[in-house]
Amino acid sequence: MDEQQARARIEQLRAEIRKNDDLYYNQDAPELEDFEYDALTRELKALEREFPQLIVPDSPTQIIDAAASSSFEKVPHAVKMESLQDVFSFEEVEDFVRRVSEESEQLTFVVESKIDGLSVSLEYRDGVFVRGSTRGDGLVGEDVTANLKKVKGIPKKLKGAPAFLEVRGEVYMPKDTFAAVSAAQENEGGKPFKNPRNAAAGSLRQKDPKITASRGLEIFVFNVQQCEGKTFYSHAESLNWLAGLGFSVSPRFKTVYTAEQIREEIDRIGRTRGEVNYGIDGAVVKVDDFRLRNMLGSTSKFPRWAIAFKYPPEVKETELRSIEVSVGRTGVLTPTAVFDPIFLAGTTVSRASLHNEDFIREREIRIGDRIRVRKAGDIIPEVLGAAAHKEGAPVFEMPAVCPSCGQPVSRLPGEAALRCLNPECPAQQMRNLIHFASRGAMEIDGCGPAVLEQLVAKGYVANAADLYSLTMEQLLTLDKFKEKSASNLLAAIARSKGNNLDRLVNALGIRNIGETAAAALAERFGQMDSLMDASEEEIGAIDGFGGIMAQSVVEFFSKPGSRDLIERLRAAGVNMTYTGEEKTDYLAGMTIVVTGTLPTLSRDEAEALIRKNGGKATGSVSKKTSYLLAGEAAGSKLTKAGELGIPVIDEAAFFEMIHKNQESI
Repeated sequence: MDEQQARARIEQLRAEIRKNDDLYYNQDAPELEDFEYDALTRELKALEREFPQLIVPDSPTQIIDAAASSSFEKVPHAVKMESLQDVFSFEEVEDFVRRVSEESEQLTFVVESKIDGLSVSLEYRDGVFVRGSTRGDGLVGEDVTANLKKVKGIPKKLKGAPAFLEVRGEVYMPKDTFAAVSAAQENEGGKPFKNPRNAAAGSLRQKDPKITASRGLEIFVFNVQQCEGKTFYSHAESLNWLAGLGFSVSPRFKTVYTAEQIREEIDRIGRTRGEVNYGIDGAVVKVDDFRLRNMLGSTSKFPRWAIAFKYPPEVKETELRSIEVSVGRTGVLTPTAVFDPIFLAGTTVSRASLHNEDFIREREIRIGDRIRVRKAGDIIPEVLGAAAHKEGAPVFEMPAVCPSCGQPVSRLPGEAALRCLNPECPAQQMRNLIHFASRGAMEIDGCGPAVLEQLVAKGYVANAADLYSLTMEQLLTLDKFKEKSASNLLAAIARSKGNNLDRLVNALGIRNIGETAAAALAERFGQMDSLMDASEEEIGAIDGFGGIMAQSVVEFFSKPGSRDLIERLRAAGVNMTYTGEEKTDYLAGMTIVVTGTLPTLSRDEAEALIRKNGGKATGSVSKKTSYLLAGEAAGSKLTKAGELGIPVIDEAAFFEMIHKNQESI
C-alpha cells in the first residue's frame, strides 16, 4: 500500500470509528460488536505506525471521543478517568510485563474482571454520597446523581469515611435482567437492546430516575480517585479498604507476580465468566504498587501501568434439528431455532430466536444445516448463519396457518412478520393477559406470567375480566401462594380499577395502539362509550393517527367479544373515564416527528413526552414540522427533513428543550 492509498484508508477508518464512538458513548446505540470496533481500531493503529507522517492530533488513536451529552449538567473530573489500552494476545501481555520490568525488578500485579458496563465516579463528603457522574471523555462527564441513587450497591452513607472520597466504578445490568428485558422487547415486536452495556448506559442516562430504578442496575467499584487524609501504597490495599467501607468491589481480584500467573488468571476468568450474573468482556492487568505507577505515568490516552485483555467472541457450530414457531401477544409468529446443545460463553444453549421469515431467507437457513451460533453480549444466543447446508434440504417455510389456533396467517403491508389475526387464538389470549397486567398497562403487581399461567391452567381466568372476580380461596391453591401474597395480589387488582382510561385502552392490546396512542384516544373521547362508538374518520382526525390505526380501533370495538369484555370490566368497577393529567406548555406550538431508534426512549414514550409538554406528535414530516427527533436508522423521514430544511434534534437535545424550560420556572 502506497501513501496515497494509506491516506484514503486512514480517513475512511477514522470516519467510521468517530461515527461509532458517537453511537456508543453519546447515544448508547452501538451498531458494531466490540470485536468489530476493535478490528477497525487495530487496523488504524497499524497504518499510522507504518505511515507516522499521516498521524494528526484529532485521530481517534490520539483522543477519546466521548464528550458529555448536553442532556445533563457537565462535571469536570479533578482526576482524569483514563481508558485502558486493549490487547488481544498473550504476546502483548508479555510485552507489557517486559516494559514494566524495565522500571522495577520486584513486580506485583492485580488481575481483575473487566465488567461490561458504564464507568462512573462517586463522590462522598463526610461519608454522604453527594454527586455521581459518568466518565464522558475522561476530563468532563455528566451529572447523573439522582439516577445513581437508584443503583443497587451504591451506599448512601459510609461509616468511618474520610472528609472527602471519590471512587470509580462500573454500573452494569445483570445478565438475568438483560435477558428478561430483551425477551420482553422481542415479544412486543420491538428492537431489543444490543448488549448489556448499551442497556446499562441507556438506563442510567434517563431523565426520570424512576425508570432507572426499574431497570435493576448494579455496580462494582474498582478504584480510589481521591481520598483526603489517607495514603495508599498499593491497589490491592485500596480495594480491601473500600470493601471494608461497604462498597461492592471488583469481584475475585487476584494478586500475581509473573507473566505466566497473569496468563493463568486471564484463562480462569475467561473459563468461568459464564457462571456469574454480570457481563465480563475482558480481564484487566494493573501494576499494584502506586509508587511504580507514578514512575510509569500515562500517554495522552492510556496509563502505562495497566492493560485490558479482550476476549474474542466465541462462535461454535452445531446442527439445526428443528424450527419451532410461537405466537406473540399481537399475533406475530416468531420462529425459534432448536439445535444440538453447545457450551457457549459459560452455559449450555440449544435454542435461539430466528426473528422472522426474512431473517431465515437472508441466511438461507435449512433444517439439518450446520449453523454458526454465538451469544450477543455473551448472553443472548444468536444464529449467525449456515456453515454448511444439508444436502437436499429445502429453505424453511413459515406455516400458512397459526400453530396455536389453526387459522390462516397473513403478512400485512410493510411488516416483516407473519401474523395470526384470530382474536380468540389461545396463545394470543395468554400474552394479552400478560400485557393487560403489565407495567404501562393496568400494572397489577404480583400478576406476572407464571401466576397467570397457573390461573389459566386451573380454569380461573380466561380473559382479563376474570381477574376481577378472583377469590382468596382460588389464589391459595396456586403454587407458592400464602395468605399474604394472595392478599397483596387482590389488593393490586382492586387498585387497578382506579387507573385512568388511557391505561385501560393500552391494556386492551389493540393492534397498532401503544401508550401514546391510547393516551390520545382517551383524551380525545373522554369516555369508553364515546371511544367505542367513534368512526374511523373521527379517530383518524387525531394528530398522529393514520388510517391503519383508526381502522385497528374500529375493528377491535366492532367485535362482540371486545364489547362483552368492556361490559364485564365495567361491571367489575373498572374506571371508564379519562380524568386528564398534569401538562406543561414547554413545547407549545411545536410539531415534532419521531423517527428511528432512540437511545433510551421508545417511540411511544417520546411522543407521550411531546404531548405531555404541550407539543404535537405527528407521524409525517411536512413544512409545518418544527423538529424531527431522530435516532438510529432514521430513514426517509430524515431525508425529507433535510430537503425541507426542518431542524433535526437527537434525544439529548430533546431532553434539554424540556428540562431547560423546567429549570427556568
